[in-house]
Amino acid sequence: MIREQVSLKPYNTFGIDVKAAAFASFDSVDTLKALLNENNQQLPLMFLGGGSNVLFTKDVDALVLRNEIKGIQIVSETNETVHVEVGSGEEWHAFVRYTVEKGWGGIENMSLIPGSVGASPMQNIGAYGAEIKDCFVSLKAYHIESGEIHEFDAAQCHFGYRESVFKRELKGQYVIIAVTYRLTKHPQFNTAYGAIQSEIEAMGVETLSVEAISQAVMNIRRSKLPDPKVLGNAGSFFKNPVVSEEIGNQLIAQFPDAPVYPQANGMVKLAAGWLIEKAGLKGYRRGNCGVHEKQALVLVNHGGATGSEIYALSQHVLDSVEAKFGVLLEREVNIY
Repeated sequence: MIREQVSLKPYNTFGIDVKAAAFASFDSVDTLKALLNENNQQLPLMFLGGGSNVLFTKDVDALVLRNEIKGIQIVSETNETVHVEVGSGEEWHAFVRYTVEKGWGGIENMSLIPGSVGASPMQNIGAYGAEIKDCFVSLKAYHIESGEIHEFDAAQCHFGYRESVFKRELKGQYVIIAVTYRLTKHPQFNTAYGAIQSEIEAMGVETLSVEAISQAVMNIRRSKLPDPKVLGNAGSFFKNPVVSEEIGNQLIAQFPDAPVYPQANGMVKLAAGWLIEKAGLKGYRRGNCGVHEKQALVLVNHGGATGSEIYALSQHVLDSVEAKFGVLLEREVNIY
């Protein structure tokens, strides 16, 4: 059922109170089709998952459709691997915990990332040295114009750093329905990134497991990142910039402690949070919003901030980092 003039405050992790011209939820392809046919006003469409990667700066003059397609099923299995198909409306972290409880490896380093399963390939989400593309098999997507369901493999998704074809060439043309991941029964553990190894040691873990790594990642994230239920935020607001090796060397010459990560294509990746902190903005507050005091990558709503105020703060961060380092950051969060 389509409702009119619905507040989206409960449906975005920034807690921004804007209204959608029309709103409905769907839990199946058939329900989605019915809602699209019911869109008598021919309103533009906007699809919403967990609402954890969006900043609303104004009311949404569209039919907002919230994806609630659930389900987890094994589609194939060998002695080494298991392929699992997951409904796009499932909560990402709940799915991670499901795989961890089974002892399957592949996504444990991405524990506690907010959002839905459907957003995982769209964003090519990643954390602590792991990305979706590393364990992605395929996805099914509903083509809005034709009403057909198409399947995409990894090559067709054109994965990049927090990018996919669904954020570029095919943006707005498809609704991701289900995603299939390849998980392993004999995990190769990745503890080299960030503070995972030291956290594992602090936990007193003697035998590595996907459960131990997942718990270590959760401990680290909870120590640095605010809970959206307590302090409105969308996780990392900015992408880590990828720049030329020359710019990276210039940065190291000026700041020997600068985190610089060489990439396979000869470029280097910088840490956006470090740049923001060195620009003096960690813990910076402007009105009802600010830069988080423990993680400079995160912008927060201290209560009552508008999306426009948070957007203006993000522009201040962009300008400050560019002025100090000559590096232009890019927003990771989708702006509406």
